[in-house]
Amino acid sequence: MSHGNTRRVADVMARALGAAVVAPGEADPAELAAADLVGFGSGVYYGRLHRTLTDLVRELPQARGRAFVFATSGLPGLRPAPFTRPLVRRLADKGFRVDGGFTCRALDTWGPFGLVGGVNRQRPDAGDLAAARAFAERLR
Repeated sequence: MSHGNTRRVADVMARALGAAVVAPGEADPAELAAADLVGFGSGVYYGRLHRTLTDLVRELPQARGRAFVFATSGLPGLRPAPFTRPLVRRLADKGFRVDGGFTCRALDTWGPFGLVGGVNRQRPDAGDLAAARAFAERLR
């Protein structure tokens, strides 16, 4: 939706898992609910994951598989209330067993950050992508 940061992370995870990356608008809710493992990822906008993703999860039928969440953000999340917590709860309510999450910093040009060319201009970097790949490999 913005700079392609989350897509880069998703592509690395998908290669590690032998999976496809599908945008929320192209996903089949019934297929996702029937899958063994599904990753749900988004950039963070105003402290929340993108609405297209949360709307997709709201539409999902009951599931029996595993899920994980991932996010990229310009600013760090707060430990007591991570960006992904509301989505994790929704997925659990849908029957998914949520096997963790991954977050990393990424380029952010929102508001005043845009005046200086953004923050985290070099992120996600090679270290972030290696960490994303390692996270996905642990899920296998």
